[in-house]
Amino acid sequence: MVKKLWLVYVLLIGIFLVYVLNYKLQASSTDPWETAGLRGNIEDKYVMVTFQLGIDYWKSVLKGFEDAAEELNVSVEYHGSTQHDANEQMTVLEQIIARKPAGIAISAVNSELLTATINKAVDSGIPVVLFDSGAPASKAYSFLGTNNYTAGVEAARKMAELTGGQGEVAIITTPEQHNHQERTDGFSMTIRSEFPEMRVVAVKDGHGDQVASREAAGQLLAAYPQLKGIFATESNGGIGVAEAVRKIQGTDSRMQIISFDTDKGTLDLVKEGRIAATMAQGTWNMGFWSLTELFHLHRGLMEDSSAYLNNKPLPVPDTVDTGIDVVTRANVENYYAK
Repeated sequence: MVKKLWLVYVLLIGIFLVYVLNYKLQASSTDPWETAGLRGNIEDKYVMVTFQLGIDYWKSVLKGFEDAAEELNVSVEYHGSTQHDANEQMTVLEQIIARKPAGIAISAVNSELLTATINKAVDSGIPVVLFDSGAPASKAYSFLGTNNYTAGVEAARKMAELTGGQGEVAIITTPEQHNHQERTDGFSMTIRSEFPEMRVVAVKDGHGDQVASREAAGQLLAAYPQLKGIFATESNGGIGVAEAVRKIQGTDSRMQIISFDTDKGTLDLVKEGRIAATMAQGTWNMGFWSLTELFHLHRGLMEDSSAYLNNKPLPVPDTVDTGIDVVTRANVENYYAK
């Protein structure tokens, strides 16, 4: 009887040991991503690169980038040119490439001048995605931002609504910046194709600067006394236009101004009625999904450095439309930072 009990004990102990060994083997072969979820290494550094570093516009983008970093357990840095200067941004990007970060998200101030440096980063094994302002000829894996042509279309339709679909209008933009050119094209083509009693009489370079845009608006008002509206493709331009109109035409001016973005200065002018409307971009989405895409791209390259060569499928979409809204006095309160 005692002998039989010992045999039962030995058998039970053997079964238990087999179970423990099998469990450990399964645990060691399980992908840690499956057990831990999408969690990275806090030592992995992802970098956001912009231009005109201190403007309010980037705050929401950076917040999205940082929120994604917190969820994914990785680190982020924020750098860029202090001015609207492609050469300065190129120097900043070269310095970042030399440090070999886990990934770079960049808004290109000039698509043509930045392409070679972006390609250098990708060729060195650093995943790069573009946001807000793209560089279509580059090797960057994805672009996340507003469909800028569509935004221009919506701005044109709003301008037609404000002007009764008649009269002369003008544009103040930044011609060398890809996203601004798309907004200009969308606006101009829509006026031409949908509103035969309207005409775009001039396109001026505001250099992405409030003072330069104010001067450009003053020139437009002098040259076209019948002008009914001005579309500014970025926020500094919109504020500059509003200043010029108030100085030249006074507070009773009926000039219709459409601007871009939702910095506090622009929103205040919309609230006052000095800017009729502004186009709100999905800026937080740009930052959050830029980092999320870089995270997946970095993971793939760590597993296989040739993971994305020879037209192999990418884990990220080529383009992500982060959305656009039209902001007026009726809904402006919804767009102030909470």
